[in-house]
Parts: sequence; structure tokens; C-alpha cells
Amino acid sequence: MTATPTAPTASSRQLAPINPIQQLKAGHLPRRLVQLYVGLTLYGASMGLMIQGNLGLDPWDVFHSGITKHLPLSFGTVVIAVSFVVLLAWIPLRQWPGLGTISNAIVIGLVTNLTLATIDRPHALWLRIVFMLAGVVVNALAGALYIGAQFGPGPRDGLMTGLVRRTGLSVRLVRTAIEVTVLATGFLLGGSIGVGTVVYALSIGPLVHVLLPIFTVRLKRA
Repeated sequence: MTATPTAPTASSRQLAPINPIQQLKAGHLPRRLVQLYVGLTLYGASMGLMIQGNLGLDPWDVFHSGITKHLPLSFGTVVIAVSFVVLLAWIPLRQWPGLGTISNAIVIGLVTNLTLATIDRPHALWLRIVFMLAGVVVNALAGALYIGAQFGPGPRDGLMTGLVRRTGLSVRLVRTAIEVTVLATGFLLGGSIGVGTVVYALSIGPLVHVLLPIFTVRLKRA
């Protein structure tokens, strides 16, 4: 008996499976470019806030740190290598990379470094908690902005949107499942976790589920 797929969510219906050339010709270009780079900038800032909060990294970075304990590679090298491995998973999902995919790897890292250079790590616990919570919320907003601009998500978010489109499951369910799986694997590899890691893993899916339909730009149909 063939299982009946669940109805697609509003966000998965609006996200268009288009190639990079079509992304540039799909209309609303000025707004989408601004939204893309504002989103990537906020994403980098959110990562800096969570790092300076020192209460736990997001699940993917727990995974990256776990890998560095078993391979003679730097943290940045592991992040790049994992990105290419994740991109291979896009092939069966028929997920197209684009300007946003490339920009993701450049802008986020630059802004994270700038944030770490300009914002000191607080000593007070309450302020560290504020940094952590702000990092999670801003991260969700940033993800919704740059994914919704429809220039191609980053490698890890592309895995999420590809699975949402192919399975018909909600963004909330798919994103949370990915984050929890990556977190568990990173922990088993020896990566460090904290309360911020748990908060991120459990809240990022529901937050993106709410925000993504709001910021997804409807593209012109060919």
C-alpha cells in the first residue's frame, strides 16, 4: 500500500525549485538581493553572539568540533569539507545551488569574524543568556530572510528545503529532525554542547517554520 504524502506547507509551496539563471530572472531582483545579504549578515552576527555567549554552539558546529577531535584538520577546513559533502546530498533531492549558496560561505564567515572582533564576551551570566537567546532568534530570522530571497540556500539549509519539498513534511519537523540528528552525532564524536545548543536545536525549527512563509518572495512564473 502506497503511503499518501502529507500536504505541502505554505513555505514549501512558495519556495521555487529553479536553477541559478532562473533565480536571477525571476523578478523582484533589488528586493531579493537586499534581503539575501541582510539575511547573511544577520546570520553571521547571530553566530558571533552565540559564540560570545559561551553557553553552547549550534548543532552543526558541535558536529564540526567533534570531527576535529578525530581528524588532523582545522575547524574551518572541517566546515568547508562538510559543506561539500552536504552538497552531494542535494543531487537526489534535485536542489539547485545559486548565488545565495556561494555567498553563504563568504559573507557569513566575514561577518562572524567582525562580530567577534567588535563584541566582547560578557562575564555576567544574565548577559550571556541574552546573547544566546538573541543569537537563536536572529539566526532564525536571518535564515528565513536569505532562504526566502530564493537565490539558493546554503548547503545545510538546502538540505532542509530539499527534504521539505520532496517529502511534503513541514519545515518545523524537517529542520528539527536534522538539528537533533547532527547534535547527537556531534556529541558522540566528542563535540562540546551546552544549554544554548539544546535551546537552538529545539527552537530553530518552529521559529523558521513561522518566519519563512513571511519572508519568502513570490517569484514570477516562467
